[in-house]
Amino acid sequence: IKNLKDKYALVSVYDKKNLRYLCLNLKKHNYKLISSGSTGKKIRSLGFKCIDISTITKSKEMFDGRIKTINPLIYAALLYVRSDKKHRKQFLSLNVPEIDIVIVNLYPFEKYYKKNSNEKIIEMIDIGGPSLLRAASKNYGYLTAIIDIKDYEKLVKNLEKFDGETDIDFRKKMAGKVFKKISKYDKLISEWFND
Repeated sequence: IKNLKDKYALVSVYDKKNLRYLCLNLKKHNYKLISSGSTGKKIRSLGFKCIDISTITKSKEMFDGRIKTINPLIYAALLYVRSDKKHRKQFLSLNVPEIDIVIVNLYPFEKYYKKNSNEKIIEMIDIGGPSLLRAASKNYGYLTAIIDIKDYEKLVKNLEKFDGETDIDFRKKMAGKVFKKISKYDKLISEWFND
């Protein structure tokens, strides 16, 4: 799976809007795509190649997709400190792709909250999505985390400007946005539980 010259983007989105634009531009900058479940199917239907997360983790999705991305091998690729020799050695021994970009948008809890649809709302509490985004954002020194579809264009512009990489200012700004949006998301969930 892994060649350190390869660049990988993990894409797992509930809202599939502008996915073609995203994949096209990531491919243009030589990113290989990693995805799960319905996002992977959609990416392939658009004519792009995609590695299943289960190929990397060697474990299938479980409980109707409740567990897809929560796996130490994925988090190793997100959280290891690239400049730390010990981390690097440990990471290389795992033989998994080095992920540089994480693009995730969350289950639309708010939409179901407004509809007051109790049986469906519990399934709209996203677990894996926020976890992936938090891990990538914590490691913003090396990784780019994108939570908002509106930022696809900014990502593409940044990749074009920096020859297929992103710059630290952009990564920090996107990481800040991730924590802001997730805190709002969690606040809404806690309100629902307290109602």
